[in-house]
Amino acid sequence: MVRPLSASVGADRMNGLMSKKVEQLLSSVDVLVVDDNQFMRKVVRNILNNIGIKTVHEAADGLAGLEYIRLHAPDIVILDWEMPMLNGAEMLRIVRNPATFPMPDVPIIMLTSHLERWRVVEANRLGVHEFVAKPISGKALLERIVSIIARPRPMVHLDGYYGPEPRKLVIEPRLRARKVPEAANIA
Repeated sequence: MVRPLSASVGADRMNGLMSKKVEQLLSSVDVLVVDDNQFMRKVVRNILNNIGIKTVHEAADGLAGLEYIRLHAPDIVILDWEMPMLNGAEMLRIVRNPATFPMPDVPIIMLTSHLERWRVVEANRLGVHEFVAKPISGKALLERIVSIIARPRPMVHLDGYYGPEPRKLVIEPRLRARKVPEAANIA
């Protein structure tokens, strides 16, 4: 039996992060977890249930995930990178093709233990909304989901890219002041 959010471990911290409106939104979100590891799907399902998400579906591979998205249009997809037959990057590439896929706008969170920089860059280039590292914490997953539902980014089509509008680069004030390379200051 899944305990309600208020009774879950760490619930006080989670409740501090969520307003009533966010809690209501979470309870109505339909999430698809695509991962070839059954144990990992169960872990993610339990985390989602503990943060208040009631509707969680699972797919054991990318092909089943694509079919589920086509038929049921989930609100969010949580996608593993490394899977047999069709990996997460390949699945993401298929989903983000509006010419051939019926649901190209579905928000996708890439969840993986493969944290090489090139994978993060590639996932962003392919149109992922969020990137989360395994082992996953409830707080990290909650923050990513809240970001998607509370501050949605519009989908854009730019120079072969289709996905969420890229986030603005934020430069710290002290870095902005250092536009001139130090070597240029030598007279």
